[in-house]
Amino acid sequence: MSAIISLLIMVVAIYLLSIITDEFFIESLDEMSRLWKLPSNVVGASLMAMGSSAPELAIALFALFLSGGEHSDVGIGTIVGSAVFNILVITGVSAIARPARVTWHVVVRDCVIYVASIGLLLVALADGTIIWLEAVAFLGLYGVYIYILFQWNAFMPGEEVDVVEVVESEIHHAPASHLVLHQKVSWVVQKGIGLLMGNPRRAFLRAFFVSIGLIAAISWVLVDHAVKFAEAIGMPPIIVALTVLAVGTSVPDMISSVIVARQGRGEMAIANAVGSNIFNILVGLGLPWLIAILLRGTTVPVGAENLWLSAVILLVTVIVLFVFLSTGRLLSRREGWVLVGVYTIFLLWTWLEEMLTNMG
Repeated sequence: MSAIISLLIMVVAIYLLSIITDEFFIESLDEMSRLWKLPSNVVGASLMAMGSSAPELAIALFALFLSGGEHSDVGIGTIVGSAVFNILVITGVSAIARPARVTWHVVVRDCVIYVASIGLLLVALADGTIIWLEAVAFLGLYGVYIYILFQWNAFMPGEEVDVVEVVESEIHHAPASHLVLHQKVSWVVQKGIGLLMGNPRRAFLRAFFVSIGLIAAISWVLVDHAVKFAEAIGMPPIIVALTVLAVGTSVPDMISSVIVARQGRGEMAIANAVGSNIFNILVGLGLPWLIAILLRGTTVPVGAENLWLSAVILLVTVIVLFVFLSTGRLLSRREGWVLVGVYTIFLLWTWLEEMLTNMG
């Protein structure tokens, strides 16, 4: 019974996180980008990535301090699992919705930084201990990525597209029969949350800070009940993080990416998935680690066994994606199905390995 209650609380928490993130936090960030007149590719890799990855960042941060850091792997597992989901499922489903033609220099730019991020993660996990220098290296590499984006935009300007407006427009014109119940429920929830937030376009600073507070509070609840759920079903929390939490926090990104892909902007969907992963790994892990090290004055221990192997799988997935994108610079529907199939195998392998371990 306790497992069912914890699972229901997790579902509600993930749903609330998606509403707060998509309808308020990202809206306030988008308004800030308008005022600062930032180019769209920089916004997508920084502010938009920050918005869509805020739940994962909060989960990683609170997992380090829940029960004295006993379940710190939950945060890392959520981010690594989310990264695998983003690369395989989001890009795969986007290609299935509509094959994506990509620009070669964008693929090289993002994939090179992404591979470097995974390499840094593998090095950090190798000895099972995170030191302050490794945490700073994560944040430093993300700073290099943002600098490259600004320079890239100066020399190779592309089409400026407001991702938020594209997604909102598609949802607004979607068939009512498919969205009636969801719209009614979401409308009630949004109105309730809106009493605290205000209008995210006009009162964007208020929406920004209240969103951070709510995301933090809900993420704390989510981590706590993920641990309780794992204990109730006799499963290590890291496995729940790699699968349930990772998928739950990434589904809103998948929906937005499919909408963008159907608009014929598949490259944007792929770039958003890779950009979000770069943010998740470098900032989503680097920042919580650095905060924990500074507050505790010591290193951060991590369980490297499951995580290191998952990180290796992550490296393999980005190589597969890079090969697919290199063939005619088109991610076809067939290749999209292959990516989704690989993710299914990853899920089955993760759960099967744990079952065999428990039986042994």
